[in-house]
Amino acid sequence: MSKSSSKRFWIVLVALLIGGGIINAWERAGEASVSRRPLKDFPSQVGSWHQRGSDSRFDDETEKVLRADDYVSRNYESADGRVASFYVGYYASQRTGATYHSPLNCLPGAGWVMSDGGRIKITPANGRAAFEVNRYVVQNGNDRALMLYWYEGRGRAVASEYWGKIYTVIDSVRRRRSDGAMVRIMVPLGDSKEDAEKTAVEMASQAAPQLSAFVPD
Repeated sequence: MSKSSSKRFWIVLVALLIGGGIINAWERAGEASVSRRPLKDFPSQVGSWHQRGSDSRFDDETEKVLRADDYVSRNYESADGRVASFYVGYYASQRTGATYHSPLNCLPGAGWVMSDGGRIKITPANGRAAFEVNRYVVQNGNDRALMLYWYEGRGRAVASEYWGKIYTVIDSVRRRRSDGAMVRIMVPLGDSKEDAEKTAVEMASQAAPQLSAFVPD
């Protein structure tokens, strides 16, 4: 082995040993503890929207598939009678394989057809920076809706599932945190897609400022 090859070998070996030590220390340290409120306490009044009916709970089989540590699923109604479905699924740690389920995978399996995909910006009502969300038209039989969804957690709101995963890895190392949530809003789609989108955006802008108490920054 030449002198240069021997030097490279020792550099790589030292780097592997240091990297292994960091990973072992990270695993022993575990997930950082963060305080949060349970999602059942999410406000029943969000801006001009008020809760309609009781919270919905999924059956045992669905909950086992979702593997969420906490979730809320409920309907809201605006002062002028518009209705929006609101869901947040929170995961305290994504280190062990439990993670949010993308609607791109879950809804088609439940019989929903997704079309007209795109992204739009949400400007939170409290003046927080605007962020992008995913927008789709979804249909199951005669039921049609406009859907918005995004990934929330650790001070970020992102539309991309891939960037969400990348940020989770980075924050797992830097902050010992991999907690996060998927937020979804669905509005019945009548004759006007534009009206349904406006309704969904309005609900999202009112709900977004409330999330940090339940999905910590």
